[in-house]
Amino acid sequence: MRAQQPLGYDAFVELATADPAVVGLVLKGSRAHDGMTTPYSDHDLYVVVADGTSADPTRFASHRGTGLDLVVVTLTEFRGAGIPGWERYALARARIVLDRLDGGIARVLGRWARLDADEAFRSSGEWLDAYANSLYRSVKNHRDGLALAARLDAADSMRLLLELLFALDRRPRPYNKYLEWELARYPLPGWDTDALLRAVDRVSATGDTALQRHLFARVEKAARAAGHGDVLDAWGDDLGLMRPSVEGDGR
Repeated sequence: MRAQQPLGYDAFVELATADPAVVGLVLKGSRAHDGMTTPYSDHDLYVVVADGTSADPTRFASHRGTGLDLVVVTLTEFRGAGIPGWERYALARARIVLDRLDGGIARVLGRWARLDADEAFRSSGEWLDAYANSLYRSVKNHRDGLALAARLDAADSMRLLLELLFALDRRPRPYNKYLEWELARYPLPGWDTDALLRAVDRVSATGDTALQRHLFARVEKAARAAGHGDVLDAWGDDLGLMRPSVEGDGR
């Protein structure tokens, strides 16, 4: 079923759907996010073939072209073995174009979209410690008059904060491109989306230490409620530098 010329998206979907070896088609990227397409958006499509069928990268190669990016995987690979971790969010919000497994493709996507309890607890603990580390470095550098270092560490801490907050909600963190899209539709429990985004923006741009400490106070409460008190307590007296200061920002 090779063609001499690359096909457009619709024509390829029709062709792949007619191939009994293809058990699933999954669209990811901007075309799976309402309102996010641009004139430069292509169609990123997972082509899932039955186990025992060749998933050689050259399969369907003649159909790849401008506007059509194909990833061919076997069903076993699609279930986890062949999917890199950084693809998790893409699959969490992907759209099913073909599911020949009576909902089997949908169930796989559902597992990608939701961290299990053990994974979420482990990941959120690790992100919490990393976030605290960058926050601590930022406020310490600010105290010591190292403005650039303080801002850079503050920006790093916001990336880690978002990883933490999504892990606490058992969700993969969206790529930066889709952060506002995701939060507008699926807010984080206990957080006002607009206020959170404003805080992330301001801290990333300015390293505002008072705001960083305000955010940490909220995070500490949520993290302890989630069972991560030991991670925080391991910081000992250094927690005092991260928490809001009754004396202002002059520590």
